[in-house]
Amino acid sequence: MKLTDLDLLATFLEIYRGGSLTAAATRRGLTQPAVSGQLAKLEKELAEPLFIRGGRGVTPTPRADELARRVGPHVDQLRTALDPAPALEGTVRVGGAAEFMAVRGLPVLTPLIRRGIRFEITLGLADDLLDALKSGQLDVVLSAVRPGGGLTATPLTDEEFLLVGPPILARTIDRELLADDPARALEHLPLVAYSEELPIIRRYWRSEFGKRPKNPTAVIIGDLRGVLAAVIAGAGVSALPRYLVEPALTAGSVEQLHHPEIPPLNTLYLVTRGGSAAAVQAVVDHLRERDWGVL
Repeated sequence: MKLTDLDLLATFLEIYRGGSLTAAATRRGLTQPAVSGQLAKLEKELAEPLFIRGGRGVTPTPRADELARRVGPHVDQLRTALDPAPALEGTVRVGGAAEFMAVRGLPVLTPLIRRGIRFEITLGLADDLLDALKSGQLDVVLSAVRPGGGLTATPLTDEEFLLVGPPILARTIDRELLADDPARALEHLPLVAYSEELPIIRRYWRSEFGKRPKNPTAVIIGDLRGVLAAVIAGAGVSALPRYLVEPALTAGSVEQLHHPEIPPLNTLYLVTRGGSAAAVQAVVDHLRERDWGVL
């Protein structure tokens, strides 16, 4: 194995330790296709499979177990030794939506802890977090809302929204009507919403169907992870970001109910104030350099 294959082994270890390609992509700051490509290249070099793909992730083969035991400690040491980034110190106060930070944001920030940065994470709504940034209570905000004047906003990536529901409800949809009049075909399905105003669902309906949803609302819960849990349990359907719902789609716990030609997107912004300290700038640079793909 050549030194140039270190990235392949590092990706292999993240898949092995996390049990899925999605988890490895998050930890490595890569897109899932990039992780799949690196794994395929390594398996080709070794001339044998390392994982068995399944509905709930991947299962390592005996060859993968052996490879992880042999190379794991050495790859970890090499990655640390070859990291040219200088040590940093200081506390960086980062704000973001609870769901995004838990699933994507925090894993991406974790490598900076090894460089000496300490994080204080604030979870909340975009408007509240942006106000805290303006007042100096936060240093960086990952926001789904573009801020007004006085702040610097850099587009980071796009959130892709999918309309999903449990299989038992998906089977109640008239497929011919769905092709001709999707809003009507879906209007009997109960909704699981983030708030009474149906912000994400309303945006999906307006973008794809040109109208507001007429569906009854079954559950309102102010956390998208709770929305997904209710959908999986069979309470109703909802529009959710791909990064959150993809593991449930892979496992078959939910199904995508509608397949638009161009999926609804919402831009995620990296928002800062001027005059950043070294540690804050390191965080900003780190986030900008990630290959987020479409979330």
